[in-house]
Amino acid sequence: MPPHLCTVVVFLLATMAYGGGAVGVNWGTTASHPLPPTKVVELLKSNNVTKVKLLDADPGVLEALSGSNLVVTVGIPNALLRTLNSSKKAAESWVHDNVTRYVSNGGSGVKIEYVAVGDEPFLQSYGEQFHPFVIGAAMNIHISLARAKLESKVKVVVPCSFDSFLSESGHPSKGHFRADLNRTMIELLTFLSKHSSPFFATISPFLSHHQNKNISLDFALFKANAKPHNDSRRTYKNSFDLSYDILVTALSTVGFPKMEIVVSQIGWPTDGAANATSSTAETFMKGLMEHLHSKSGTPLRPRDPPSETYIFSLLDEDQRSISTGNFERHWGVFTFDGQAKYHFDFIQGSKNLVDAQNVEYLPSKWCVVNNNKDLSNVTASSLEACSLADCTALSPGGSCSNISWPGNISYAFNSYYQQHNQSADSCNFGGLGLITTVDPSVDNCRFSVQLRTSLSDFLYPAYLSQWMTLLVTTILLSLTIFT
Repeated sequence: MPPHLCTVVVFLLATMAYGGGAVGVNWGTTASHPLPPTKVVELLKSNNVTKVKLLDADPGVLEALSGSNLVVTVGIPNALLRTLNSSKKAAESWVHDNVTRYVSNGGSGVKIEYVAVGDEPFLQSYGEQFHPFVIGAAMNIHISLARAKLESKVKVVVPCSFDSFLSESGHPSKGHFRADLNRTMIELLTFLSKHSSPFFATISPFLSHHQNKNISLDFALFKANAKPHNDSRRTYKNSFDLSYDILVTALSTVGFPKMEIVVSQIGWPTDGAANATSSTAETFMKGLMEHLHSKSGTPLRPRDPPSETYIFSLLDEDQRSISTGNFERHWGVFTFDGQAKYHFDFIQGSKNLVDAQNVEYLPSKWCVVNNNKDLSNVTASSLEACSLADCTALSPGGSCSNISWPGNISYAFNSYYQQHNQSADSCNFGGLGLITTVDPSVDNCRFSVQLRTSLSDFLYPAYLSQWMTLLVTTILLSLTIFT
């Protein structure tokens, strides 16, 4: 078979492997030392991933995706929604800089399928701060895509959080959208329906179990022995189907019973909370993939599973907000440096996940407590270190929660030291720190060595230029309003 036909066949097999729709992955970059984009693209391709959802539109990431054949969703951060709602010119600039520029290169361009307006802007913890701007921003982005003659290729969507829809009784037949969202949801669904765009929503069995004592761990993990939940004559055997059908009912209640659904985020964290472990995550992922592959759908949508499903997330991100919980920095299927935490099939027939290759690290050095010093005040130094670095693995249920004092202090010191690129002064702590070449890791508690890269590598001039353009547009807009 000619090489180009082999490529086509592999791509079709990958996207069709789960008859319920393609399985992709979320790629976030909220990390102090992100894995270089070219390495991430290699990681995606070596694991037969064909679809990737970005939470922003970093030009370095999009350059790396150029010519990769990966199908891409680019994201618009919530911070830009106000400007894009108010200014068609800002929307045109954003589309030009982040979509048109990359799709217009023919075979060497980026295959952009969706523009995701906002990153779960309806999350309940945000209040209503983004509600007034989402629909207007989506409309302006769509208009800009139409002007660029891309509206038939690139659809506009809005990712909705797991708490946008609910059922107080836990019964899917009583599902509805949050009261504060009803009007906005009807506007959004009208917009999506008009332009044949799907509804993007997060389904989170982990959070359902974490926050609801009525959702057992076995029920969340697709275990065959889980106690089923009954709703009238319908029986639910897992948390995924239950949450999905709550959404189906919510859509029907506001007049959109046939709306296409894309699961924009679903996953299981591996650290930072009870039941957040690699083995539990593996059980969940294998159960999810088996369920999607079965094409069984749900009781309310039998044989009609989600059209696409995006795993959350590809890599751990040590700068993610932990307002929801310390587990937020540990959603990755891979560690921050691209090493598989566990194994499951992204596509049917795969055996094991493939690690990132030729990753460059800082020297094999760690910062630990100097046991020859007076440690009576060392706890204050560790708290300061943790306030500026990532110590989530030390939290109850975390992978390092069982290491004793002063090992936990050493973990905090090292986290700060690595985040600051192993600079000598970042292991000072008033003389209490000591640099060592002996790995202090204990059992499952990994004292990491950071990557030879930094967040500054991601601040490409083109990216700064885009933000400056939008900032200037916002300032000019505000001056127009007040004059």
